Amino acid sequence: MAPRKVIITCAVTGSVHTPSMSPHLPVTPDQIATDAIAAAEAGASILHLHARDPRDGRPTADPDVFMQFLPRIKQATDAVVNITTGGSSLMTLDQRLAAPLRAQPEMCSLNMGSMNFALFPMLDKPREWQHEWEPKLLEATRDTIFKNTFADMEGVLERLGKGCGTRFEFECYDVGHLYSLAHFRDRGLVSGPLFIQFVLGILGGIGADPDNLVHMKRIADKLFGDSYQFSVLAAGRNQMPLISIAAAMGGNVRVGLEDSLYDGRQLAKSNADQVRRIRGILEGLSLDVATPAEAREMLALKGGDRVAF
Repeated sequence: MAPRKVIITCAVTGSVHTPSMSPHLPVTPDQIATDAIAAAEAGASILHLHARDPRDGRPTADPDVFMQFLPRIKQATDAVVNITTGGSSLMTLDQRLAAPLRAQPEMCSLNMGSMNFALFPMLDKPREWQHEWEPKLLEATRDTIFKNTFADMEGVLERLGKGCGTRFEFECYDVGHLYSLAHFRDRGLVSGPLFIQFVLGILGGIGADPDNLVHMKRIADKLFGDSYQFSVLAAGRNQMPLISIAAAMGGNVRVGLEDSLYDGRQLAKSNADQVRRIRGILEGLSLDVATPAEAREMLALKGGDRVAF
């Protein structure tokens, strides 16, 4: 029996953290490309990508900004490019889909339900803000719904999945999201092998602790049997402990400065720092890291030669 391969996803910048929280957060297209390529060289086989306005680091859905770094990443690495359809809870769905529809990537994230996605607790830590938009964005999440209705999700599955041959990282922030995904499976709108990302530790979703991880895995097993792969991301300081548990449970892992700014007790100087750390943990557990080619085979992806960038 061939040894199990573990997929490392790296979420390079996201839309959660702001420039004032770490000088190492990549915000310009050049920084995002450089960090993504280094993460792939360190062992990440999937790169989960957001864009930021290069003038001040705020999240942006502008496809022209994405196109300033996507071709460079593709030319420099064989890693799977996975573009967000989540973007930010303050963006419309049409804004969030603009870049993926242009790029037609192998993978996109897809959030499996509307929810409170609360970032305002990060205001509790005193800091000097570089930009006026940063505390305003965090405060806005106190009274914002991250909208992903069934109609929204159906549209994404139709336009990107059926229309572009894109497969998905199904982001499940709570147990109910697994049942929503099973609903789409039962209707024939998605099929295996499903790649399900358990998201733990966002205020508004399920908490980040081992019991909740085990519960998510138990329900996913009940709903999807052996027709899925699971991965785990955990917010902030919970990142490394919980993804290490996930790997021992038979799962895949996600790291990156979108999810945590730290490497151990220090600020991570790059996304590659976190990739190297989890790779060392995996190898210490006698687990093999999947190459991009192996990840493509595991997830039945269309291949990097069939993207539009």
